[in-house]
Amino acid sequence: MSLAWNDLSSSIRHADPVRTVGQVTNLVGMIIEVGGLSAPVGSLCRIEVGRQDPPVLCEVVGFRNDTLLVMPYQTAAGVAPGCRVTVQASQLTVPVGDELLGRVLDGLGRPLDGGPPLSKLARSRLGGSPTPAMRRLRSDEVMSTGVRSIDGMITTARGQRLGIFAGSGVGKSVLMGMLARQASVEVNVLALIGERGREVREFIERDLGPEGLARSVIIVVTSDESAVMRAKGAETAMTIAEHFRDADREVLFLMDSATRYAMALREIGLAAGEPPTTKGYPPSVFAALPKLCERAGWSDINSMTAFFTVLIEGDDIHDPVGDAMRSILDGHIMLSRDLARQHHYPAVDVLGSVSRLRNDIVGQEDIAAGANLMRWLKSLEDNRDLVNIGAYVAGSDPVLDEALARETEVREFLTQGITEGTELTDTLGRLRQLTGVA
Repeated sequence: MSLAWNDLSSSIRHADPVRTVGQVTNLVGMIIEVGGLSAPVGSLCRIEVGRQDPPVLCEVVGFRNDTLLVMPYQTAAGVAPGCRVTVQASQLTVPVGDELLGRVLDGLGRPLDGGPPLSKLARSRLGGSPTPAMRRLRSDEVMSTGVRSIDGMITTARGQRLGIFAGSGVGKSVLMGMLARQASVEVNVLALIGERGREVREFIERDLGPEGLARSVIIVVTSDESAVMRAKGAETAMTIAEHFRDADREVLFLMDSATRYAMALREIGLAAGEPPTTKGYPPSVFAALPKLCERAGWSDINSMTAFFTVLIEGDDIHDPVGDAMRSILDGHIMLSRDLARQHHYPAVDVLGSVSRLRNDIVGQEDIAAGANLMRWLKSLEDNRDLVNIGAYVAGSDPVLDEALARETEVREFLTQGITEGTELTDTLGRLRQLTGVA
C-alpha cells in the first residue's frame, strides 16, 4: 500500500497542472513544425488529427527559433495545418521485468506477439548513461559462446563488446541465432533494427528457436518504419538489457544492425538541418554510437556482453560506420563472403578478426595454440595459388607443409552446424591437440 501511495504522490508532484497546446504550422519531408509550444528535445508529443482517427505520436528532434521540429513515430497521415499538438511526456519510458522474457516488442516497448499487455510492469526511462569507468568491474572471465571459431580463436570475455562485420547474405543472422541459443548467459536481449519484415519470423522460429526465445526479449523495428522508431528501438533494447544487468543477471545483448541504427540517426539529423560530413553522415551520428555502445559491458553489479553487427557496404570494411565501430568496440569478427561460398559456416575469417581481451583471459598454452593455427592459415592464404597450380615443392616451407597436412582438420575445427554447440573446455582442448601444444 505504501509503495502504491509513494508512486501516486510522485506522479502528483511531477504533474503539470497546465497543459500548453501548440499547433502544426508546416510539414517538410519528415519534419513537422509546431508553433506555440515549448518542450525539450526527446519529448513525446501527440497531434490530434480528428475525432475518428488516433493521434499521431511524435518526438521532438530539434527547434528553430520558436518553432519545434518533431518527427512522427509511424505515419504523418492526417496531419494538417492547425492540428492541435500537446506534450504527452518529457521523456519516454519502456516496460521492464522478467515478464518480458519470451516476448517480442516494438521500438517503444509495445507487444507485437499478441501476448498479454504490459501496462502493469515497472517502467524505466530511455537514455541511460554508461557506467563510470572507475565503477566498472574488469573483464577477466571467459564467456562461452558455443561457437568453436569464436571460443578458440576470438575468445570473448564476459562484458566484452564485439562487432560482427559482414556484407549482406553472409550469415550474420544465423551466427546471432547460434550465440543466443548457446552462449552461457541468463538473459538475451535482441534488437532487430531495420530488418526486412519477412526475416523477423524466420529468425525467431528458425535461427533462435523455442529454447533461445524462452530466455530472450526481442525488439523489432522493420525497415519500413520511421527513422525515429528505428533509433528508439536500439535505445529501448539497451534500456531493457541494463535493467536485467542491474538486477544481477548476466546479459547477452545482440543488435542487428548498428549500421541501420546509424542510418536512422543520419535521416533524423539531416531532416533537422544538421550539416552532413563523411558520406552524408552528420557529426551527431558519431557522437551517438559510442554513447550506445559504452552502455554495454560491466557495471559494478554484473556484465552485459554485446555483439553489434555492422553491415559492410560492398564488402568495404573502411566505410565511416565500420571505422567508428572498430575504434569503439573491444574486438571484431569478420565474416567472409569467400568462405560462405565454400559452404564454410559460420563464415568467420579468423585472420581478419581479433579479440582485444583474448590474451588476458586464456592460458599461455591456448595463446601458443592459437598462434600456431594463425600461422597455418596465413601460410595457406599466401601460397594458395602456388599449391593450386602444382608449383609448390614439398619441403620448401615447413610451416606450409604442416598446414597442408592439417588443412582438413583445421576446416573441421572452424566449421560447425547451426544447432551444434561445443563446450569451451572441449574447444580449447581440441585446439591444443590440433596444433600439437601440450
